[in-house]
Amino acid sequence: MQNPDTVASDLPDLVIGLIGAGGISQVHASAWKKLGAHVLVHSIDGAQELAERFDLEVVDSFEEVLERASIIDIVTPTPTHESIALAAIAAGKNIVCEKPLTLTAASSRAVFEAARAAGVQIYPAHVVRYTAPYEAAHRAITAGRLGRVAVARFHREASSPAIGTWFQDVALSGGVIMDLMLHDLDQARWICGEVVTVYAVQNPPTVDGVIAPFVSAHVTLTHEGGAISHVHATWAATGTKFKTGFSIAGTDGVISYSSLENSGLTLELQDADDEGLTIPTTQLRESPYLGEIREFTAAFNGGPAPRVNAEDGAVAVYLAEAAQRSLESGKVIVMSEFSTIEEKTA
Repeated sequence: MQNPDTVASDLPDLVIGLIGAGGISQVHASAWKKLGAHVLVHSIDGAQELAERFDLEVVDSFEEVLERASIIDIVTPTPTHESIALAAIAAGKNIVCEKPLTLTAASSRAVFEAARAAGVQIYPAHVVRYTAPYEAAHRAITAGRLGRVAVARFHREASSPAIGTWFQDVALSGGVIMDLMLHDLDQARWICGEVVTVYAVQNPPTVDGVIAPFVSAHVTLTHEGGAISHVHATWAATGTKFKTGFSIAGTDGVISYSSLENSGLTLELQDADDEGLTIPTTQLRESPYLGEIREFTAAFNGGPAPRVNAEDGAVAVYLAEAAQRSLESGKVIVMSEFSTIEEKTA
């Protein structure tokens, strides 16, 4: 069997402007190269090293990238996303943007509206929607195999990126909720439906806008239809092994996944004939980063709309903002009222 990661795109003249050369740029660069793209990389730091590793072309000028590239891929720190996206939109370029789309829901919607007005497509790189266990869980739930979802739990833990970096400044990063938890806030909405209320706790608390480098947050969401989601994220000690998982209970069964406990997804249904659903972790599966970029590229070239769009990106940021407001106030945030608050203070 051929590894799908090695299959190149049949789309001609795919020229990518990769803006940024940090850690996440590596998986984006690898995916673009596997699609047969010529990748231009522009970054304040690290461009030459990235170019040598993935056979990219270093471009010193952002303006030159905008002139030559057909697609702009933004993999820079969060505070820069908005300005880079708006510049790319003004140049008429389609855009892939690493999550979060921007730092605030208001700016995310501004970018979305600017893109729509310019006839430009922009998609946030919510890679978890393309990660096999989560993708399969969504399919099973959408097909009704679990019945009505009652309670969902999502967890995510990673080695902290925040020690002495811009991640510790909540005004720049949004903290562990906007950064690490954003994936599972999006999953909760994708799987359980639109969010009605948000309540968040965090330990240790943020002090004077500075978040502790080792920190854990828990957010409880209620959804239209009555489902409840519990979302937990931790920036843990340096060197901590990345781990993630979920457990989703419905009226007809439970579906669960743990990156530590097993290599796939388990589905337990009442009166089911099958023994469950297993998705093995093997090199024969396509990288989720390649999967999302392949889907975005197809959409840019007239194909079907991808499973995540700019509106989803803006809503995920909005949920993270609501969680931050809950942390600050100690109160449950009612999303309909939170919208009114934002409009009044905008």
